[in-house]
Amino acid sequence: MGADSAILCVMSGNFVQRGDFALVSKYARAEAAVRSGADLVLELPLPWAVASAERFADGGVQTLLSTGIVTHLAFGSECGAAEPLIQLAGVLTGEAFSRRLREELSVGVSFAAARQRAAEELTSPETAALLRTPNNILGIEYCKSLLRHGSTLKLLTVPRQGAAHDGAIAEGETPSASAIRSLIESGERERALSLMAPAMASAYAAEEAAGRAPVFAHTCERAILARLRTMGETDFARLDEGREGLYRRVYAAARTAPSVAEVLARAKTKRYAYARLRRMVLWAYLGLAPDDCPAAPPYLRPLAANENGRGLLSQMRSTASVPILTKPAAVRRMGPSAKAVFEWESRAADLYALAYPDLARAAGGQAWKEGPVMC
Repeated sequence: MGADSAILCVMSGNFVQRGDFALVSKYARAEAAVRSGADLVLELPLPWAVASAERFADGGVQTLLSTGIVTHLAFGSECGAAEPLIQLAGVLTGEAFSRRLREELSVGVSFAAARQRAAEELTSPETAALLRTPNNILGIEYCKSLLRHGSTLKLLTVPRQGAAHDGAIAEGETPSASAIRSLIESGERERALSLMAPAMASAYAAEEAAGRAPVFAHTCERAILARLRTMGETDFARLDEGREGLYRRVYAAARTAPSVAEVLARAKTKRYAYARLRRMVLWAYLGLAPDDCPAAPPYLRPLAANENGRGLLSQMRSTASVPILTKPAAVRRMGPSAKAVFEWESRAADLYALAYPDLARAAGGQAWKEGPVMC
């Protein structure tokens, strides 16, 4: 890669992998990304954006591969080196690891703990320690996806600096995104904006002035609880990606809990991470289930681009292995998988808008009218 290389990003939409609403809409965030140095931002479709780390990473990798023009995959990590991540990914995709993982899970420990123990037995405690931090974990999943697809993309990993994922703010450190969200939620708006990248601060302020930010899940809490209380046990069973019976705990909690936080607290055990429970609740609200997810993203949807990005889109029209969706109406001429995914996106956009501070800005059907932001 050189100074003249273009930067193409794949970004979650209005809902994100931690099982939550994005603070600001996807178009505002994509525009901020382009104004901060990206050339083209593509959306990671909803069924992958709100999935487990493995499926999330695979959706991102398949999106990049389907463009036909990407040569490098860049991501953040705590270790800052690609080679140990790809080596560990090779171990985790082997049959020996799968066998040891099943044995560890059979004793009732969490998936994370079972994975850690199995990796330590097949590698070393030092190598397995890479699985203890979230950005390394996601990076390893990117590597696993590349191995599964036989990809020749070159890996670049940027060392994470500043606060840890979900870490508190420390003087002189680059803050975590969760810390900035917490500042917004607690009313420390000016401090939060001062910690954002300039383009993101500007985009946030514009969305706030328009009544579309900040967006928090608790704004829609009653709607979420209403959805949970109208679902039957078989509906919850469809949400249980691991087929471990977790859905029974969520179903039981949803019958009586007076808040989403209480649903999560009652369903939580040491075996299950909060993020997994939050995703189940979010899937319920959005009317999704893991089995709905197609094998691969059925189209490429640009969210924002600059002049270089428009050149990439033009090039991709002859190299991409899936259609490029710039005008929503064009999805009607695509296959059933593309139509289903876009219908989910449209419904999700309508449900996301219900969390806008100004409900007058929450008109439905906007997904059928919006196109990429051209910067």
